[in-house]
Amino acid sequence: MDQNQDGFIDKEDLKATYASLGKINVKDKELDTMLKEALGPINFTMFLNMFGEKLSGTDMEEIILNAFKMLDPDGKSGVNKDYMERLLMSQADKTTAEEVDQTFQLATMDATGNLHYKALSYVTPTG
Repeated sequence: MDQNQDGFIDKEDLKATYASLGKINVKDKELDTMLKEALGPINFTMFLNMFGEKLSGTDMEEIILNAFKMLDPDGKSGVNKDYMERLLMSQADKTTAEEVDQTFQLATMDATGNLHYKALSYVTPTG
């Protein structure tokens, strides 16, 4: 999602994210409005909340699944556990090690340490 990897989501990042989900005709005005809704620079957690609101009519599990898919550009239905742990513990509403462990207990992992996120997206709390 963060194409320039600066830790924040900007207009071009938003456009690319919408496009990856099949919404390619997003108007610049809509993106500008979304950026103005934020109280400051948009980090990962703020982005997920705002993006979910913009996908009205989509169920929360699908939003979560699509967010996981953004972390899986090869479409292998898995995200490296260590990478996911670093994201959860370093972005915005930082998750504690205990919370990460609880989340991973719900997840299916393969022998190489990849989190299979599809099932997890249906048990992740949505608010």
